[in-house]
Amino acid sequence: MRLVYLVPLGLFAFFAGLAGYMLTQPKAQNVPSQMIEQPLPDFALEPALEGMPGAEREDFVGGEPRLLNIWASWCLPCIAEAPQLERLREEGVEIVGIAVRDRPEAVADFLQRYGNPYSRIGADDISSLMLEIGASGVPETYVIDADGNIRYQHIGDVRASDVPVLLEKLDEVR
Repeated sequence: MRLVYLVPLGLFAFFAGLAGYMLTQPKAQNVPSQMIEQPLPDFALEPALEGMPGAEREDFVGGEPRLLNIWASWCLPCIAEAPQLERLREEGVEIVGIAVRDRPEAVADFLQRYGNPYSRIGADDISSLMLEIGASGVPETYVIDADGNIRYQHIGDVRASDVPVLLEKLDEVR
């Protein structure tokens, strides 16, 4: 009869111990894309802002390697990375922006306040491109080689210490 009481108690102790163990383990904050070293998917996005071109896969084929920056006007870390993207643009890096789930007015306001480092901005209204390339959130920045292949992924906002890394990654794929 005692065994009937011990089995549920033992199961409870096992699951409580397992839960306690899992809580002490560090978790991965970022999920790397499975698209690294793969070609960009075929896409054509309408402009996110009147007066600027949209973005499509063909924009990344030929010429120099470029950065693809996934961002949004409602994203606080995107504000923090704005000066670094401007610095990269001043270094001669072409940056194509993808505005995720954004409104044209909000995009215009963001760019007026924080600067516009982009050569073109596509509107990813339903996050389809973001999901296709394996982005886990905004902001994320990708190095795309001249053949349109994803060569490097930077998860999170670009900080001053990341600028030399991105420049090095662009040089590596030239």
